[in-house]
Formats: sequence, structure tokens, C-alpha cells
Amino acid sequence: MQTNRIILGDCCRVMPTLPPACADFILTDPPYLVNYKDREGRSIKNDIEADWLMPAFREAYRVLKPDSLCVSFYGWTKTDLFYAAWKAAGFRIVGHITFPKRYASASRLMRYSHENAYLLAKGSPRPPERPIGDVIDWSYSGNRHHPTEKPLSVLTPLIESFCPRGGLVLDPFAGSASTLVAARSVGRQYLGIELDPTYHGAAVRRLNGYSAGQAAYLDRERATSASVYYMERAA
Repeated sequence: MQTNRIILGDCCRVMPTLPPACADFILTDPPYLVNYKDREGRSIKNDIEADWLMPAFREAYRVLKPDSLCVSFYGWTKTDLFYAAWKAAGFRIVGHITFPKRYASASRLMRYSHENAYLLAKGSPRPPERPIGDVIDWSYSGNRHHPTEKPLSVLTPLIESFCPRGGLVLDPFAGSASTLVAARSVGRQYLGIELDPTYHGAAVRRLNGYSAGQAAYLDRERATSASVYYMERAA
């Protein structure tokens, strides 16, 4: 199996071609089933119907190694659907992670200023040597590559804690490859799958930009994210 790449395709079709028990850790940010559009009009494929949800996590469970972990972000308005899919696939719910933000993503009945993810287990994973907390501060990514781009700073501690060094991190909903860049930055192999050709292209360019100058690349990403955050706050 060729690793350290991102595949263009539907994860429900691509994952069945992968060998069983090949991934050491799964870290993914699937569509939240909310028909999301950002201020620029960018949207996400398969963000309305949930017909892909159970097949995707059934395959994710199959390709994950025994006694290993998966972290999945989710849409809190559709928690029942995500929870049912994870349980039907065979995952056990073993943790819940909250990511508080310094800003609100939206303001309706409340100011929505956090993200969530569940920690899912296949079998009985061994506890990490240095367990991380279930509250991880969020830093704004700038959403330059993708409308719901997750910051590297919240992904790297998850990978370092739950994936052995040199192990394979799988992201079936890879978007613009944030998980893959984070995995590479901390010495893990990676494999991503992305359905949308536009974001797949952005991911390929981003991964190609992460070359020998790793530290400089990550510094640029963090600096740009920080500057965008403060510009938005000032506006």
C-alpha cells in the first residue's frame, strides 16, 4: 500500500480497496450535515444527506488496527446520526474533546465558540505515555485552503498522543490535508482521501509546499493564521 499521499475519490469506495488493519490512527473531520457555506460561498460535498455516514465509519473501523483509536469531529446538531454510525461500526466511545475558540463562528441564539470531537476506540487501546487533556485551545487557521480548515496546532497533539512514531495516520475526509501536514510534521506516515477535486488540488499543492524546509513552512502557516485572526477581530 502506497502511503504519504492524498487520493482523489469517495472514501466509501476507496477504503474498501485498502487492506484491513492498516492504519494506526484515524483523525478526520467529516461533513457536519448542515449544508454549510462560508462567507465566500464555498461549500462542502455530501454535507446534506447522511447516506455515506454508516458505510464510511464501517470501513474506517475495518482498516483501523485492533486496539487503536479514532478521533472524529462531528456536527453537534446531528450528534444522534454520528453516534449511531460509530456504534454500528463497532467503535466504543471513550472520550470527548472540546476546543474553545477566542472568537465565535456564528451568533444566533448563542455565540458558538467551540468545536467538538469524539475519541473512539477499536478494542482496548493502551493508555498513552503522556495523556493529553480533553480541552485543547483553538487557534484560527484562516480557512485559506478550505472553508472548515482545522488548525495544525490542535491536530498535532492528538497525533502525537494517539499514533506511534512512524505509524500511519488515515484521514478519509482529508479536505485540504491539515491532518496529513500535521502527521508529517511529527514523524508519522499519512494517507488521505478527498472527494472534491478543488480541495484535493489544494491539498496536493500544500503537501508539495511542505518540503525540506519543514520548520519554515509551519512557521509561515502559523504566522498567516495569526495575522488573519487579528485582522478579523479588528474588523
